[in-house]
Amino acid sequence: MRKILKKAIKIISIIAIVALIGYLYIKYTDIPKYETVKVDYKIKSDSVAVARGKKLAVMLCASCHLDIISGKLTGGKMTDAPIEFGEIYAPNITQDKNYGIGNWTDAEILYLLRTGIKKDGQYAPPYMAKLPKMADEDINAIISFLRSDDPLVTAEPTPDQPSKPSTLTKLLSRFVWKPFEMPTEKIVIPDTTNTVALGKYLTTNLDCFACHSANFKTNDYLNPENSKGYFAGGNKPLNREGKVRITPNITPDKETGIGTWSKEKFIKAVKFGVVDDHIMVYPMMPYTLLTDTEVGAIYDYIQTIPPIKNKIERVYH
Repeated sequence: MRKILKKAIKIISIIAIVALIGYLYIKYTDIPKYETVKVDYKIKSDSVAVARGKKLAVMLCASCHLDIISGKLTGGKMTDAPIEFGEIYAPNITQDKNYGIGNWTDAEILYLLRTGIKKDGQYAPPYMAKLPKMADEDINAIISFLRSDDPLVTAEPTPDQPSKPSTLTKLLSRFVWKPFEMPTEKIVIPDTTNTVALGKYLTTNLDCFACHSANFKTNDYLNPENSKGYFAGGNKPLNREGKVRITPNITPDKETGIGTWSKEKFIKAVKFGVVDDHIMVYPMMPYTLLTDTEVGAIYDYIQTIPPIKNKIERVYH
């Protein structure tokens, strides 16, 4: 019996030492890097693409990358990033060649947006939006906008502030969060007559599900509908003062979700941030750039997903 006990203690000690070494290795190393793949790609830009790209970039990128002082996408501290992910800063994505993405090729920007791998091979964790399922036309539009003469993206020499990812972020980036594969087939925008498909496309690529599902750590960004608590809320993003704002349930559950909402009420909430006589607060921002047709399509899609009973009090102040 004593020999068995000694052997068990020895095994446990070895496991503890290995675990400690692994923890220290992850803690004191950086986010992992991957081999980059050269992609043959060049944008096809015109005024229509630039306008579409600006619309998408304002909704997807500006909340993190826009600096209110410079009025440009020069980045800054993401005060609304969950604290367990560390101290996170959005980088400068203006056309400055020293501090922005002015010396990135179209293909390198495409590769980052699709896979999450930067030009130096480092992986960008999920707090940077990735677009593995966005239509080729919309990806082209975003990059066209980033290359345009719009004041938001013209060169501004603001140095980046390096992020300080937590050990949890580093751990998840090694074992849970992985780069996406480059699409091998063409991805097209759903026809506007297929409102359910269009709504699913928009909720996926505008990251609606990411906030309104259970937790950023359990979201499935490649197959969003597999995310835990898909659209049932309960996630805990922060507002700009660092306070938790639990996201509401927007499944079609009639008691705890939006199953009793009319399409008109939903459009008013999404486009203007107004629910009945209440004003919604950050991190929910009004999506004024979306058309009534697009928001209506989101409503149509949400009505098709399984309702989940999950009561969460809405916050309006």
